[in-house]
Amino acid sequence: MAVSPYIARLRGHVGHDLLMLYGVSGVVTDDAGRVLLARRGDNGRWSVPAGTVDPGEQPADALVREVHEETGVKVTIDRLAGVATHPVVYPNGDACEYLNIWFRCRAIGGAPAADGDESLAVAWFAPDALPDLDDWARLRIGTALTDDAPPWFTAPGETHPALRQPDNL
Repeated sequence: MAVSPYIARLRGHVGHDLLMLYGVSGVVTDDAGRVLLARRGDNGRWSVPAGTVDPGEQPADALVREVHEETGVKVTIDRLAGVATHPVVYPNGDACEYLNIWFRCRAIGGAPAADGDESLAVAWFAPDALPDLDDWARLRIGTALTDDAPPWFTAPGETHPALRQPDNL
């Protein structure tokens, strides 16, 4: 998995200890209403395209960049779909908690293709025929595909099972 120079420098100071990072993800649909998913390079699971925001980069710009880098698909953002923190422990032991902002997007060009590093496969799926997904991916897809819904967030004091510490990535 590609690690930004910024995160690599931080890891040089903190080792595997917790880093709080900004993340983005996109629930991308095509004209047929199918959802774009990528098989992750770090754990082999299907998920929505996602990545980190670089210093000085706006979340929407980061999302457009990440989707294209990981999937080959160019997108336009329709709306903000949700925001939540999400803990991750990577296979190498690096602990992160992402403030993740996810968007509902539409494909406007490009062709689905895995990058061979962050994504091992890329495919379109009908919303009623999604592959095995974790709760975190299902939360983002479900909230993004709900038409005319306000952005999703956890209310003060609320918890959600999709936002728990994963067993592993």
